[in-house]
Amino acid sequence: MIPRFILTIFLTIAAAVSAQAQQPLKNTAFKGGETLEYKMYFNWKFIWLNAGTATMKTTECDYAGKKAYRCALTTKSSAKIDKYFRLRDTLLCYTTRDLIPLYYRKGADEGKRYYVDELFYEYNNGCHVTMKELTASGERKQKKQSSKQNIYDMLSIFLRARNFSTDGWKPGRTILFPIADGNGVQTARLRYRGKSTVKAEDDVKYKCLELSYIEGEGDKEKEIVRFFVTDDRRHIPIRLDLFLKFGSAKAYLKSMKGCVTP
Repeated sequence: MIPRFILTIFLTIAAAVSAQAQQPLKNTAFKGGETLEYKMYFNWKFIWLNAGTATMKTTECDYAGKKAYRCALTTKSSAKIDKYFRLRDTLLCYTTRDLIPLYYRKGADEGKRYYVDELFYEYNNGCHVTMKELTASGERKQKKQSSKQNIYDMLSIFLRARNFSTDGWKPGRTILFPIADGNGVQTARLRYRGKSTVKAEDDVKYKCLELSYIEGEGDKEKEIVRFFVTDDRRHIPIRLDLFLKFGSAKAYLKSMKGCVTP
């Protein structure tokens, strides 16, 4: 569950994939050079263990001759957790400067398993995504999916969602959004719970929006994580509380560098 724990940090910030999410979007939430670092803890039999770290870096670059953003998320389990489950994951995406996805890759080194997901985006009368997968058994798979609206991956939707406005949201509001990986496209739910103040790993208190990432079908729902993001134009994740099958976990923002002003 630790891999899901870490990746959910950035999946859950993907709020409001609506009509505005299908169009070019002006970025005012972050800039090239931003670095976010997180420290994670896992609760095991009433003891909180250092689970590891996650670092997210966003830079400006060129991709296929176009000005782009490059966003990379790296995760590393702690020495104690390595004894039970070694984790070394790297996620990478490229988007245009107006936050349209161009490429995505996840290289997952989890326990004794290694697998790779890749997404290649093309735009011609809609969005066309080629999804490639290298499974843990060494099998190579490929799928293609097209949509009149854009399709997003975990990192590109995170960058877009940070630019969405939550003005006028009321507690209980629930939003559906699609996320693609090497195996296909899935739908998840985001529920707004209101506002609160939380302390990060740097001992600073932040005014935050409180939301839940929920999975389920029909009337059956399960809250996977409750998270807190800054109540400003940046929407930076400050703390996450995760509800796992065999315990609970928390992630705290340790440091942030190169951020735009609130």
